[in-house]
Order: sequence, then structure tokens, then C-alpha cells
Amino acid sequence: MPTTNRKVSLIVFVVATLLLVGLVPLVLTGWLLSDKSGRELRSAENRYQIQLVQEKARSIEMFGRRNLAVVSSLRAALELAGDPAIVSSPQTESRLGSLLRENPDLIALYIEPADSESLSVFRAEALTRADVDGIAAELSANPSKAKVAIGGPRRIETSGQSVMAFASEVNIDGVKVADVVAIASLQSISQNVVGISAAKESELWSAGLPIVFVVDQTGQTIFHPDSSVASSRKKMGDLKIVQEWLESGLQVQSALVPFTANFEDSNYEMIGAYSTAAVADGYFVGVITMQDESRALASVGEMRNQTWIISLAFAGFALVCGLLLTRMMTSPLLKLAGAAQQIAAGDYSARVGAENITEIGTLAETFNLMGGKIEEQIAKLAKAAQENRELFVGTVKALAAAIDGKDKYTRGHSERVSRISVAIGRRLAMSDEELETLRLSALLHDVGKIAIDDAILKKPAALTDAEFEIMKTHPQRGYKIMSQIPGMKDYLPGMYMHHEMVNGQGYPQGLTGDQIPLQGKIVSVADTFDAMTIDRPYQKGMELEPALERLRELVGTRYQSDVVEALIDACHAGEVANGIVRQMAEKRAAEADAIVINEPIAQPDEQFAEKFEKHSPEPSPIPVNQPTTQPQEQFVEEEELLELTV
Repeated sequence: MPTTNRKVSLIVFVVATLLLVGLVPLVLTGWLLSDKSGRELRSAENRYQIQLVQEKARSIEMFGRRNLAVVSSLRAALELAGDPAIVSSPQTESRLGSLLRENPDLIALYIEPADSESLSVFRAEALTRADVDGIAAELSANPSKAKVAIGGPRRIETSGQSVMAFASEVNIDGVKVADVVAIASLQSISQNVVGISAAKESELWSAGLPIVFVVDQTGQTIFHPDSSVASSRKKMGDLKIVQEWLESGLQVQSALVPFTANFEDSNYEMIGAYSTAAVADGYFVGVITMQDESRALASVGEMRNQTWIISLAFAGFALVCGLLLTRMMTSPLLKLAGAAQQIAAGDYSARVGAENITEIGTLAETFNLMGGKIEEQIAKLAKAAQENRELFVGTVKALAAAIDGKDKYTRGHSERVSRISVAIGRRLAMSDEELETLRLSALLHDVGKIAIDDAILKKPAALTDAEFEIMKTHPQRGYKIMSQIPGMKDYLPGMYMHHEMVNGQGYPQGLTGDQIPLQGKIVSVADTFDAMTIDRPYQKGMELEPALERLRELVGTRYQSDVVEALIDACHAGEVANGIVRQMAEKRAAEADAIVINEPIAQPDEQFAEKFEKHSPEPSPIPVNQPTTQPQEQFVEEEELLELTV
């Protein structure tokens, strides 16, 4: 048997060539450019970080110099006066007030003469006199060899401000006559260096924001974006960037330092830089900046992405051009292949344009001719199938009519059961295909009765036990007859199982609940409803509501709840009514025989169907009960109901 080699599309060859010749060099170039760009941007980030900490360090140094200058100038003025009494004079107090107003960072100036009352001016909203006295006493108790002593940052509890104190001795003729103390607020310099943030330290870490903070020579925090960290003087010496500053000998600056930091059991890849700020002689602080590496170098990734995008855009442009060219070359062949696939899928109207002047045009014309011939043959087959379907349905109807016609009291029974079953099926949301199968199955539900003796079938009185057992064999007989016919498999459940009960007391198999197909459950309810509502020689049919109530009582034993409720809904909607045209009094018997549902079965099936539809038009009830003057009698018990529907 010949084998067919798998074909490779021409487009595949073209795309592979473009990838090899064009795309690969472009991608390689893009990678080289992005790598170079990344190095350049990393270098720029390095310069930015160093510049940032240097600027912050210079701001701190300027702050220190301003306050040192105030203390130094005040000391020099008092020493120049040469009179110890000047330190406590009103002129000096006035000078202190002027200096306080001229320097917004200052919140207090204090002079403590050696032999008289101290002078102080301060901003009452920032601190109290007791705060001023306490800070001055601390500096006086710890003399410094430097000309100006510095008291490290501390917090004023009354206002919550952080302050730093500067102190110097006033000596006249070699004798100490007073101490001059300046207290400066760190609020403005803190805002300038670390900014203002309401975020907690944990939020800053997790957000990957740049964090700028200041530590002293012991690694304790002076300034920090999180005020709680600054006020607690948290030690930051466990951070590698702080360790490097402490170990550097207080160098002026550092390069970009990558490191790993742990915070709340989470590791962060960081980069940072540091710079030293000389507040005064012998007093240094470190300005530290650090940031999540991925955030700090985000511009590197952006530049790399942009480079990749540009490279891929050019590569894509070249690829698209190649694909368009290939498409122009292969389009006629692809159209032919597509049309062939349509025909293979069942669309026999598929055609292709034959305007191509090459051999492909000739191939297209031949293909279209072949498609036309196939379409003609398929149309003939479809017509034949439809005719066979109509013949099949007509045969089923004729067979059902022949069965019902054996007894004048059951004429039209199968057709009514079929229509009632379809009405129930619609309420149960069955598909059109399922409804058609249900319709035909219901039409054939009593086909087995054709093998039942007429003496039993037409018996006007109740059946004996033996006769009843014979009558109960009609589902098996119907199954044996119809199962021999090809294509009847889908119609058998309703025919074979319409006497099964959900409690397992039915026949022929005694199935229960879900063992019974839905088709059988529906036909069972429809069959019973029609039997309950027609007149028998020994029993008058029930009216609609009593019949429906009786069916409700049998839910759970004979019938499934949703099937019964579907019938009830159909009845209330006017889609189904009870029974056939009732038997009339003897004087109207002739008129009753004229109604189509009781017409002789010998008439042709098409005429039967036409007249049945005429007397039962959609969406009128199926079929509508005619009025009767006879009183309603009590309906039979369940065992008699079983006999009615046998």
C-alpha cells in the first residue's frame, strides 16, 4: 500500500530562512546593545546615589556651621566687651532675642554667668524653661576641649521635637565668666535630608522606596523617614552599608555598594551609598542611602526592554514582509486546499476563483467542476433521505393508527400520547432532536398490542388475572418486533419501558428511579393521562384537575415528580387538555363517529394526519375535550388505573 510523505509548507521554509538570516543577527545585536545600555545606566545610578548622599551630608554640615557660628559670634562679642557684667546685662538679653528671631532653626539661647542669674530666650511652643536648663546643665557637666561642645540629638518630650545643643565657654582675662548655649531644632534639617513620610519602616522596606537616614559614630539613628525609628535611636549597625561606613575611618564617600538585608525574616537585595558629614570638630555623622536593587536599577531593565522591543520590531517587520511575499506565492494553492477541506467537512458548495492565468487556474476550474458534480449527487441523496424519512414517519403513524383502530375506544390514543409526550418534553427543555425521537417512540409505545388477541384487546369489561398477564406482555412483544428493524434503537426505551414505575413495581423489568430512561418516564405519564381522561365502556373519563391531582398522588411511586409537573404546566398553559371527544348519548352517537379522531383507520395516513391536525391545531390543547352532560363518576383505584394503561 503506498505511503504518503508528510508535506512541509512553503511558508515554513521562508520563515526559517528569515529567522536564520535576519532575526538571529537582529536579536544578537539587540542583546549586545541592551547589555551596554545596562552598564551605562548602572553607572549613572552609581553617580546619582553618591551625589545624593553628598548633597545631604553638605546640608547637615551647613546646619552645623550656622549654629556654630551663632555660638562662636556670641562668645566672641562677650569676650570682646571685656566686662564680666555684660553677660547678664539687658543689652545681652536683647541681643539673644534678636539672634533667636534671625535664625529659624534656633529654638533657645541660654547664658549662664558664673556669679549671677542666667539669661535665656526660647520658643515656648517648642520647649520649656526647664528643658533649656536641663540641656544646658548636661553640656556644662561634660566640658569639651573643643572651642564649641556639641550635645547629641535628643527629644523634647513636651513638643516631640528633636534638638541638638551647641555650647561654648566665655573667658575674660583667662577667667571663665559664663557658658553660652544654643539649642537648635532638627526638624527642618531632618525634612531636608530624609523627607517627610507617614510610612512605617516595614512599609518602606516592602515598597522598595529609597531610604535615606543618618547615623552617629556609634551606628545609632539620628534622622530616619520613620519618626518612630529616629526617636528610638535604633541601632543600624547590623546593616552592611552602615558597617562599611563605620569601618571606613569616616571617609567622605563610598561607591555603590550591593548587599543583602534581612528585615522581619525577609531578605532584600539592596544597593546603597554613604557619605560623612562633619557637624563640628570631632563630631561626625554618616548619611546613608539604600534601595531595593530591582527598583533602583529599574531604568536598566526599561532600557533593556526598549532595546529588545526595537530589535524585535525590525525583525518582525522583516518577517511580515517575507510572510506577505510567501502568501502571494502560495495563496492560490492554500485556497484550493481550504476548499477541499470544506468539501471534506460537508460544505459541498465550496468553490475557488479560477482567474489565475497559470496552471493553477486550470486546476481551480477542474476543482470547481468536481465540486458541482459532488453537490448534485449530495442533493439527490438528501432528497432520497428525506423521502425515506417521510415514508418512515408515515409508516409509524399508520402502524400506530392500525393498533389503536382495533378498539374504537382507543382510536387516536397513540397520536395523543405522542403529542402529550412532546409537550412534556418541551417543558423539560429537551432538544429538537430529542423531541422528534420522543414523538416517534410515543407513537409506537403500544405496537406490541398488535400481537395481542382481539378478544382480550377489545374486551369491554375488566380483564381477568390471566388476561391481564397476557396484556402485560405487549412491551416485550413490541420490543421484539421493532428491535429487528435497523435504526430503531433510539425509539425503544419509550416503547419498552412505559409501564415501569419509579418504585420498582412496574413491568416488564421492575426498574427503579434512574434506571428508567427519561423517555420511558414521559411516555408513561402521557399514556396514563390519556387513559384517565377518556371514556371507557365501564368507566367515564376524569376531568382535567382531578386527573392532574391523581397524578400528583402517584409521584414517588409510579411517576417522577418533574415529569408530572411538566405535564401540569403544559395543561395550565393550554397546551394539553384531557382526553378525546367523549362518547355522547345515543342520539349523538352518529355525530361522535364523524369526528376525525374516531374515523376508520382504513383511510390513508396523510389524510388522517391532515384531519387530525385540523381538529387539533397548535397551540390549542391536545386534543380538547368536548363537553358532556353526563355526571363525573369517582375514578378507579390504582390497580384499576394500571389495567387502564396496560
